[in-house]
Amino acid sequence: MKSVHSIASKALAFSLATATLSFAALADGGAKFLGNITTSSQIRSDMGTYWNQLTNENGCKWGSIHSVDNSGKSKFNFNGFDSCENGYKWAKAEPGRHFKFHALIWGSQKPDFLCTAKNPGITVEKTKQYITEWFDAVAEKFPDLEFIDVVNEAIWAGNNYHSGYNKPANGAEGISTDDPSCGGTYIIDALGGDPVVNGKHQYTFVKTAFEMARKRWPNAKLIYNDYNTLSWQMNEGIEMIQTLLKNGAPIDFYGQQAHDCKGMSKSDFESKMTRIHNETGLPLLVSEYDIGEADDNKQKNDYANQIPFMWETEWVGGITIWGYINGATWAANTGIMEKDGRKRAAMVWLEEYFANNLNKGKNTTGSMTTVEPEPQTPFKGEPLAIPGKIEMEDFDIPGVGRNEDGTTNASYSDDSENHGDSDYRKDTGVDLYKKATGVIVGYNSEGDWLEYTVDVKETGTYTMFAAVAAAGNTSSFKLSMDGNDITESIAVPAAKSGEENYDDYNKVSANVNLTQGKHILRFTVTGAWLDIDYITFVAGADATDPEPINNGGQTIIANTVQMNVPVLTDYDVFDMQGAFLGRMSAYSFGEAVDYLKNSDVAKSQGIYYFRNRTTGKMQFTRIVR
Repeated sequence: MKSVHSIASKALAFSLATATLSFAALADGGAKFLGNITTSSQIRSDMGTYWNQLTNENGCKWGSIHSVDNSGKSKFNFNGFDSCENGYKWAKAEPGRHFKFHALIWGSQKPDFLCTAKNPGITVEKTKQYITEWFDAVAEKFPDLEFIDVVNEAIWAGNNYHSGYNKPANGAEGISTDDPSCGGTYIIDALGGDPVVNGKHQYTFVKTAFEMARKRWPNAKLIYNDYNTLSWQMNEGIEMIQTLLKNGAPIDFYGQQAHDCKGMSKSDFESKMTRIHNETGLPLLVSEYDIGEADDNKQKNDYANQIPFMWETEWVGGITIWGYINGATWAANTGIMEKDGRKRAAMVWLEEYFANNLNKGKNTTGSMTTVEPEPQTPFKGEPLAIPGKIEMEDFDIPGVGRNEDGTTNASYSDDSENHGDSDYRKDTGVDLYKKATGVIVGYNSEGDWLEYTVDVKETGTYTMFAAVAAAGNTSSFKLSMDGNDITESIAVPAAKSGEENYDDYNKVSANVNLTQGKHILRFTVTGAWLDIDYITFVAGADATDPEPINNGGQTIIANTVQMNVPVLTDYDVFDMQGAFLGRMSAYSFGEAVDYLKNSDVAKSQGIYYFRNRTTGKMQFTRIVR
């Protein structure tokens, strides 16, 4: 008897619309991304309110991640200052978000151990080894990168490269991050050199870097990125790209940092962008756009003269603004919002432009090509049996891409740094420790979750036992099956003694009602912090624990949740600008989508959002007319 109830009047609860704007970035549903960077090494809580693409300002740069120990062995920290891993996870957390890795090779902000003045023992061969290890480490950590700045600032501009491969350079807008005490490096030599033929640099080292990147990321968009390309070194940049393409470098995009656009007229900007595209034959990305202007109206006018061309030109694949909080950007007066939340005129204009012109965006570059989704799979090849024991470290292998309903094929979400000491599944970001009965999942913060493909033998009531540990009284978790809760939030008892004691395990228990067949079981942390070793499902209500803990621990009994059956749920519906369209009742998200597609409420094509009024979860669908 599944049926969908009527859409409520648009007049219902219209005031809710403003509260939902945070769920839709300015360019959501558009032809290309509009992104920004981390702020003071953090991802601000309003990042997703405005932007659907993120670049770490510093955290993914070579020198931020790669170090060596006293023996010269490479070490990699992706969760350090301006955490690169957190930027990657931010993009993975919601449908429609994008992440750009910045950058693999750059003459600035490179590891000190590559500097000849700081490490006299460095050689060409050792530099080549370190470069290879660096590429391999990034590929192991982020095998599915979407956009990569492969080489940054390597244009030869008269007597030097654009960054300190050999000696310090002036830098974009005269702001250099090169280390004058470095003494030069062997990066260029290690990657094949830079022979000059008939007076023209061949940039072999750049070509080699792109070949190395393509080998490791066959599906990524590979970018060459540089500054002053719309002004002083436009000709040199064009010649460089032409030479690299002629020599076979697998470059997908030419990234225009666009720090040099202050005061540039609309016609001048458009003609320069067009010339670069026409003469290189490559699509462009506007990769680091900003306008350093104290006068609000002058800054706004530059935005208004330049952004529409970027958005409405089909061979521009995306736009990244280089910082949005004034006083927390790399150069003075480039921010478009103040720290107190006040929006400068450029930000007000930007919001109005995208609210009214989103559908004008054009993109034939392939920058937004979606990956064919692949589902998550059981870690051990087969679904875990219920009744039976589930070791928490055996969560599913993540899939790839996003499904039609906007959900991802991720099998876990862990926002913490990787603190684990176990080598088990070290390719994941989940914090696994060697303790308790073998390996446990630890350092679980609120919102972290893990998923497991399970096979329930028969429909009925089961008793769930979980082996858990906590040091405080704030820890809790819940279980869900196929998106529906099968337990309430279950409190985890604190250790009886000792501060920061996560070694005293207790059992918590709940009766759960399950249906026969294969399902996705999710463990979600609802209160930090806790460790969990395993979960056991035993047939029958109030069953006996087959593995009681005999260290004086306690068993906490939780309340039973109703059987996992379809429940009529209310959904609030919003358009891509966050305007409230009405409320519907349906037995599933899919039913709600079907009704909307066949109704006259969705009057135009685009992205529409659904908020489950029971869980608060937001999902979206794209409607094409």
